[in-house]
Amino acid sequence: MVEPQKPQVCLLGVDIGTSKTHALLADLSGQVLGFGEAGPGNYESVGEDGLKSALNQATEMALIQAQVSKQNVVGMGFGLAGYDWPSERKVMAGAIDSLGISCAYEFVNDVEIGLIAGASEGWGVAVDAGTGNNVRGRDRDGRTGRITGNSASFGEIGGGGELVWQAIIAVTYAWTTRGPHTRLTQVFLDFAEVQTEADLIEGLVMEKIHLPPAMAQQVIQTAADGDPVALEVVQGTARELALNTNAVIRQLGFQHQAFEVIMIGSLFKAGEIYINPFRETIHQFAPRAKLVQLSVPPVVGAVLLAAEAASIKTKPIRERLITSAGEWKADQGV
Repeated sequence: MVEPQKPQVCLLGVDIGTSKTHALLADLSGQVLGFGEAGPGNYESVGEDGLKSALNQATEMALIQAQVSKQNVVGMGFGLAGYDWPSERKVMAGAIDSLGISCAYEFVNDVEIGLIAGASEGWGVAVDAGTGNNVRGRDRDGRTGRITGNSASFGEIGGGGELVWQAIIAVTYAWTTRGPHTRLTQVFLDFAEVQTEADLIEGLVMEKIHLPPAMAQQVIQTAADGDPVALEVVQGTARELALNTNAVIRQLGFQHQAFEVIMIGSLFKAGEIYINPFRETIHQFAPRAKLVQLSVPPVVGAVLLAAEAASIKTKPIRERLITSAGEWKADQGV
């Protein structure tokens, strides 16, 4: 008589972002079982119902692909874009509870799962330079450090949106003759499809012209092509992000230690034109910091967080999970 197979228990990790949501299921050895994807889940932009919808859709897809039921999940971890303050815990917990999965779970800001995924020991500092910028850190004991993550309104510069904003200032200074001429003016004229600098400035002031954060890549390319003003904007933005990072390093007392700085986000993909001034500014303050570009999907960190929530040691499964997720990433094209 053949004995029935025991249900396969697993861990669920979910990365809820501003542009997309990823869910990953893995067994207790770190082998990926299933993946699910949905649209944006940041409740600040899609509301609480949008968060719940994205979370449930991605999770359901992962469960179907893995061919496991909700009862098989023994731990869950979540990285939540838009989760910044204790007052938001109720909203986040309500969305997670809507999954109808009864097990231990933990949730953090989405930047922290990038740290957990990328840092070899699961601690250090993570820096996100994408549309906006954010910095989070944690030490060996789980103590955390952070910035507000609320952009230029709080003096925190470093993402694509802030870089474009500084480029607009440079173009405005060129128009008023406060600053030197820059080829960025023509880049913005072409994008906005207007003929004169005055038309461009008027359109920006009257909010008829909007330059999206994705324009950061064109600013960086203009800098790479030799425009000194664009280069100053790019390098200045990188140094500002490094100062944000140094603040978190100071909070955690890392400045004299060896630790990892995990670089996340599209601006770091620009290469040394952005990374070099960022690195120099950090090393002036924390010379033993090691900069590491995140090479695995952040959702891997959510699975490791799920293991922590379920009181499962992460070190034995980490390498297998990263390898398995890398294979999954290649298959999915993520």
